[in-house]
Amino acid sequence: MKNNDIDQYFLSSKDTIEDAINKLDAIQTKLILVIKNDTTLLGTVTDGDIRRGLLRHLALDTPLSEIMNCTPKCLGKLDGELKAKQLMRTFGIPAIPKVENGKVIDLLGVKSSILKRHNPVFLMAGGFGKRLRPLTDNCPKPMLKVGDKPILENIIEQFISSGFYNFYISTHYLNEQIEQYFGDGSRFGINIQYINEEFPLGTAGAIALLPEKAKQQHLIMMNGDLLTQVKFDDMLDYHISESADISVAVRDYQIQVPFGVIQHKQGSITEIKEKPIENYFINAGIYCISPKVLQSVVLNKVLDMPTLIEQQLKTSKKVSMFPIHEYWLDIGHMNDFERAQTDILEFNKIA
Repeated sequence: MKNNDIDQYFLSSKDTIEDAINKLDAIQTKLILVIKNDTTLLGTVTDGDIRRGLLRHLALDTPLSEIMNCTPKCLGKLDGELKAKQLMRTFGIPAIPKVENGKVIDLLGVKSSILKRHNPVFLMAGGFGKRLRPLTDNCPKPMLKVGDKPILENIIEQFISSGFYNFYISTHYLNEQIEQYFGDGSRFGINIQYINEEFPLGTAGAIALLPEKAKQQHLIMMNGDLLTQVKFDDMLDYHISESADISVAVRDYQIQVPFGVIQHKQGSITEIKEKPIENYFINAGIYCISPKVLQSVVLNKVLDMPTLIEQQLKTSKKVSMFPIHEYWLDIGHMNDFERAQTDILEFNKIA
């Protein structure tokens, strides 16, 4: 790689998490090199480093020195592609810098094309959409148009942009509209199979209806009424790197208490916090699920995801959080649907 090409992967330790997010959106690999002005390597930043920082409630203006890996894997001047591939495979890293006397001289492993993801995607599209009536009286909620496309088509296109092509769609209410519109997926360059629920099975019960081959790999499952720009390949990579049984996409949510909150000890006031802001992580309705969890779901039993997660926790399974900073909207109410129209048409937030 030419020196002027390497420059696009550089940031300084004083640059921020937000700078890193923007940089990762612009470059071809998922690795940022944090350097001094003379290209001395200080560390690296990956998407996973950013997500772990967000789990610590770090703000987007936090400097990269707070989240970077200060002891990254590196190659020497004489090392080539073979060793690079071995290290990348062993440690699950997207690229690896070549260093001479502490300074970056090259970056190996950069790919210009989207990696194909064989893992299945399971989209839940069987709900009645009662809170969006009368719009859903004769149309399933995932087929409501946002801009000029159904919600579900926006979701599928986002997955395609992350390299996924193997889809299962769970249907129930007005299922024929979904099946007639998307067919077998060939006009989108993907494969689609349908899982029709004879009766509503909850947000997780339909997992048991998946063919066995779909339950042999880590799977991404998502509600069919979300609009988001989450990079699903990053979520899958994070899930696997965490050795998680389930990974739950979470969103930071703030609530401001409209009163002064009393801190006290043994009946005496120690502090008054005026209208404090409380931070919580909320469930964003996107999950990565391991094969052993997929295979544990019982056939024809109503099951919701919170219950499935609780079951796994009781048996000491690992449930990880994947914090999302990208655009995300749950179209649960009419005002959400109206906001989605504004977002896609006026601000072009959804690709």
